[in-house]
Amino acid sequence: RRGWALGNALPPSLRHERIMADDDAEVSAFIKLKSKQEEIFEVERDVACRSVTVKNMVEDTGSDTPVPLPMVDSKILIKVIEYCKYHHTSEASVPEDEKTNWDKDFVKVDDETLFNLILAANYLDIKSLLDLTCKTVADEIKGKTPEEIRLRFNIKNDFTPEEEEEVKRENAWCEER
Repeated sequence: RRGWALGNALPPSLRHERIMADDDAEVSAFIKLKSKQEEIFEVERDVACRSVTVKNMVEDTGSDTPVPLPMVDSKILIKVIEYCKYHHTSEASVPEDEKTNWDKDFVKVDDETLFNLILAANYLDIKSLLDLTCKTVADEIKGKTPEEIRLRFNIKNDFTPEEEEEVKRENAWCEER
């Protein structure tokens, strides 16, 4: 297993800093996330808890053991952490147009990565990331014919000509404007 510290660039001596919660129980300032490949990623608590799934798991089980994320590949988890970290640190200090530009650059990835980010955002319950990634796909298909969409995403047309005609008839209202 490989470990990654993706919080602030803190020296190891401070990495396990503990903070006091409201109920006076000690709470680690960092959370360990375990990917599908069982790699451990050490992430600032506030950054990791941008995921409702992670936040709920930490509330239920505590932050002493790594949070298992068996549905999220290491490569994708690194991207998700990058997104969460940027949006956590830029929340109040960065103008909206700069964040929008950062988001546009963030989703300039291959289709497989984009679709895996959608799945991860959904699984981890990170609404802003899910909205961003789904909007990116929606923008890709907007204004395209079904055939153009099939070509763009390499989707095989498994309809017979008769079935395709029936679908067109049933959905003719979509074409009316």
